[in-house]
Amino acid sequence: MSCSQYPSLGVLSLAVLAVIAAGTVLAPWLTPYDPLAMDYENQLLAPSLAHPFGTDLFGRDVFSRVLHGSRISLSVGLLAALLAAVPGLLVGLVSGYYGGWFDQLVMRLTDLALAFPSLILALGIVAILDPGLVNVTIAVGLAGIPGYVRLVRGTVLGVKEALYIEAAQAIGCRDHRIILRHVLPNILASVMVLVTMDVAWAILRATSLSFLGLGAQPPTPEWGAMIDSGREFLRRAPWVSLAPSAVMMLTVLSLNLVGDALQGVLDPYAGYTQQRKV
Repeated sequence: MSCSQYPSLGVLSLAVLAVIAAGTVLAPWLTPYDPLAMDYENQLLAPSLAHPFGTDLFGRDVFSRVLHGSRISLSVGLLAALLAAVPGLLVGLVSGYYGGWFDQLVMRLTDLALAFPSLILALGIVAILDPGLVNVTIAVGLAGIPGYVRLVRGTVLGVKEALYIEAAQAIGCRDHRIILRHVLPNILASVMVLVTMDVAWAILRATSLSFLGLGAQPPTPEWGAMIDSGREFLRRAPWVSLAPSAVMMLTVLSLNLVGDALQGVLDPYAGYTQQRKV
């Protein structure tokens, strides 16, 4: 089952993302507690009307921390996806259009990078740069570049053989004009779908690195760091880890479903071929 076959799933996922985004933007007004304020008299309280997601070891309101943490996690995901998409798009365009030795060099480097799982690659980059949210964003973005290079390069190889490209070359259009006016518009749909889904993967990678202690540092309210802080109390106070985990899962799932629906809208033929295969 995919959102391209069931558009209502895409609409529902988009609505969920809109609610999460609204909560992220309005977090300072929606949360009655300071996410950093400690209250040792209210440690590890179960969820209630006063504390919808309970409190953590230091008496901090988990609901407030989850909402404020969404600002960090979503920002890191968006920035990392853009950091991967922009250079990946440029390199893939040049490599696919011109080919030759540059294309061979780019693809060998891409194959080398893709030989490592993206999380392991990001982990190695963070180890070189030092822990921190900025370095995690850079590491996750750099680890995602090879995927964009391969996608864009493969799409360009198909587009540049089209008759309208040959016609543009025949009338004397310069290469940069052909790339910007004819090639780029015809590959943007695939790139937009990948960016949507890559935001979800970037959130997961950044959260994983924070869970390992390489991203956000205490007491910063970030999903991965919150999950890590509550793993010692899973039996006594599971809400400390489960609340940020559930919101993260909902966000990532919604992003993936929206990306699937976007693919069906931007490339109807792909959805048609999927239905034929079924």
